[in-house]
Amino acid sequence: MELVELEQLGDAEWAELSDGEETPFGRVGHGLEWEPKTHRLGLRDGDGRLVAAAGAVVVPVEVAGTGSFDVVGVGGVIVTHTMRGRGLVWRVVEPLLALAAELGPERAMLFCRDQLTGLYARLGFQPIAPPVSAAQPGGRVEMPMTAMWRPLRDGVAWPSGRVDVPGLPF
Repeated sequence: MELVELEQLGDAEWAELSDGEETPFGRVGHGLEWEPKTHRLGLRDGDGRLVAAAGAVVVPVEVAGTGSFDVVGVGGVIVTHTMRGRGLVWRVVEPLLALAAELGPERAMLFCRDQLTGLYARLGFQPIAPPVSAAQPGGRVEMPMTAMWRPLRDGVAWPSGRVDVPGLPF
């Protein structure tokens, strides 16, 4: 496997990753609009086929009683269905988190399906108490997915309070 930086996920790359799967991210969150990522890493197999990818973007969040601060929003984490269960998430997300630590914010944040919280907990993420809201073209929505965070610097905590993502979720 080769770790690569990706400029974008075009139709060809997406076809490789989804590999015919209709909803590779599951039904939860299906239909939401997502913030485009500015940093993307992928894994290519020995044949050059893209089999895993993850992205990141620096975005502000607002926590009631604390104010606004930037986070590295992690998203678009995918392993093609024929390659799941082989530890590829680790091989793409850990380098992405190392990159995230260089981008400036003290925290990373993501949204995931409930059944993936254990996986992300093993990567150092902790749940954020709901509610967490984000923007959508039709107005603000309470996110139907679990929100999680992880420190990118020693000694950093997540403040308590309602979390609002002023822009699109990531």
